[in-house]
Amino acid sequence: MTPPLSGMDTTMTLAGVPRRLLHQNLSLLRNARLHRVLQLAGHELHLGLPGPGDGALVWGRSPTAWRGEALANRRKVPLVRVEDAFLRSIMPGRAGGGAPLGFLIDPVGVHFDSSAPSRLEQILGSTDFQDSNILDEGSRLFSQLMDQGLSKYNNHDPDLPAPDPGYVLIIDQSAGDASIRYSGASTDTFRTMLATALRDHPEKRIVIKSHPETALGLRPGHFGRGDAGGRVTLLAAPVSPHRLLANAADVYTVSSQMGFEAILHGHCPRVFGQPFYAGWGLTRDEQPLPRRTRRLTREELFTGAMMLAPIWYDPCRDRLCGLDEVINQLEAEVRAFREDRRGHVAAGMRLWKRPRLQAVFGGTRPLRFSDDPAVADGLATSSGRSLLVWAGKVPDHFHPKAPFLRVEDGFLRSRGLGAELVPPLSLVTDDLGIYYDPTRLSRLDRLIAAPLPAGGRDRAMALIARLRDGGLSKYNLGGALPNLPKGHRIVVPGQVEDDASIRKGAGEVTTNLALLRAVRAANPQAVLIYKPHPDVEAGLRQGAIPSDGLAGLADVVATGADPAGLLAEVQEVWTMTSLLGFEALIRGLPVTCLGAPFYAGWGLTRDFGPVPPWRGPGPDLAHLAHAALIAYPRYWDPVSRRPCPPEVALDRLASGEIPHPGPANRLLSKLQGRFASLAHLWR
Repeated sequence: MTPPLSGMDTTMTLAGVPRRLLHQNLSLLRNARLHRVLQLAGHELHLGLPGPGDGALVWGRSPTAWRGEALANRRKVPLVRVEDAFLRSIMPGRAGGGAPLGFLIDPVGVHFDSSAPSRLEQILGSTDFQDSNILDEGSRLFSQLMDQGLSKYNNHDPDLPAPDPGYVLIIDQSAGDASIRYSGASTDTFRTMLATALRDHPEKRIVIKSHPETALGLRPGHFGRGDAGGRVTLLAAPVSPHRLLANAADVYTVSSQMGFEAILHGHCPRVFGQPFYAGWGLTRDEQPLPRRTRRLTREELFTGAMMLAPIWYDPCRDRLCGLDEVINQLEAEVRAFREDRRGHVAAGMRLWKRPRLQAVFGGTRPLRFSDDPAVADGLATSSGRSLLVWAGKVPDHFHPKAPFLRVEDGFLRSRGLGAELVPPLSLVTDDLGIYYDPTRLSRLDRLIAAPLPAGGRDRAMALIARLRDGGLSKYNLGGALPNLPKGHRIVVPGQVEDDASIRKGAGEVTTNLALLRAVRAANPQAVLIYKPHPDVEAGLRQGAIPSDGLAGLADVVATGADPAGLLAEVQEVWTMTSLLGFEALIRGLPVTCLGAPFYAGWGLTRDFGPVPPWRGPGPDLAHLAHAALIAYPRYWDPVSRRPCPPEVALDRLASGEIPHPGPANRLLSKLQGRFASLAHLWR
């Protein structure tokens, strides 16, 4: 984890910031996130008058900051300013974007006020980036942030293309914003910027990018429809800023954070104000700042601004954290927003599943439910939504008109069985097929075959290590291990025999008894350990083998045994399509497949089943784990009740900190499902 404050131990107070901070502002009184972050950093925030040894806290250069400034001056106490960090949320705060993920807490100045140094400026001007491995970490996270396309606000539409390449991008800002006035600029500066761009580039198209708050109608900008025409275009649509910057030939800005992002994209933007990123040799400055004489690389600028200056907060685990965890959290939230922004109609969903489906997929627009997939398709088509259908409930020859996603449980599911109505922490959606059906290409197939994203290998291998060390699996039921004979031990996992993964993915062997016979025939001297499926053990699903049928085949029947513990005691696994084969692979065990599960056919298993022709050797274990555990599923944290990364789900599974449904689960789940089905009526 990256250090959130210049290597500061987050159990200690912030350097240069008094432990007790006083304010006189109702908005700060209501800012629960700021109170909590300061508390975690060892500070207290109170409404009132500061005494000796205290400090006065204000929000940046807000219209009410003068109160705290005057108070600090009158009482001769330190003045501390706070602002949002450079990764904030999906929507702007004024649009209900929720609490920020980080703050810049500054006892020196404020980053956008160029009249005096700020803590960020001091960090950028004095840190020996080359004498620390933090720059290596910064470079890695820089690549990951760019790969994910994350920005301060993330309400852009991923389907909207940027204009054709070759334009000059002018970045507008909200009129009256303090970051303009205190960077030595004014309303007139924006007119000067446009005139300069037109003069500098007489043949190029000019694209003016509106601020997100202006596009949402929350605050006016400096340019309007009257500025468009000829070769000038006003762009208010929520196009990804990363796409805009990638296609731009040149970038002009006053003091927008998007100018910082332009530097990250390799631009040398022309800057008409004096923002924090100007003056370091990475910009063309209309108003040079003489005190900034150092020359930085873009990786050094990123490391200082994103890793060393902010204090970051993990909202799921309620703790201070590093930039890496913030990127993972924001990635999960942005993915949910992007995939759910138009809403869904869900079909084939049993009542007990609906509350969790509503929570996972209905955060932007509540789900609407229909029992009939055809009716659901009509409703989705007429309302511009997509269609969610539980994968096992998709009718044969179903060809919906609406965008169509199959839904299934993820591979890190719960502490308890789905057959006992325990809701999942992870769900997958697939627009191509579904992972357990090898007769058609799935989205998981595509992800396994794709190159790893920036930071993907390290993240996948860290996840694998946590799974191994924590003994985690799909259901995490625990259970004691039986006495195991010495010898070459092979685990043979039983399955639910009428499960879709058997019907779609098994080869010639389709029953648990036939599987055991095949393994015994191929391994006459081995110790075979038969592990019945938990749903079958509980008497909830089909697939039990009579005890006399096991004679001469299984040396041990590991009833109720912990699967992760069992894998630690054996030498290999033979399976039809069981997920236990995947769990064995990530623990370094050889796996033989008689069917074609999603992890077969990539050169990682010995395959006797009908492997799809589009699979082949190439992806390694990191590719497989990243696709199956990070890129394919979506995770939802039942504690904080928000989208989360897989690392949070692992924490919940390891600690058991998951609200459990209890003995009345069946009746209660159906009642909750009925209410969840009507959520669209009151939201």
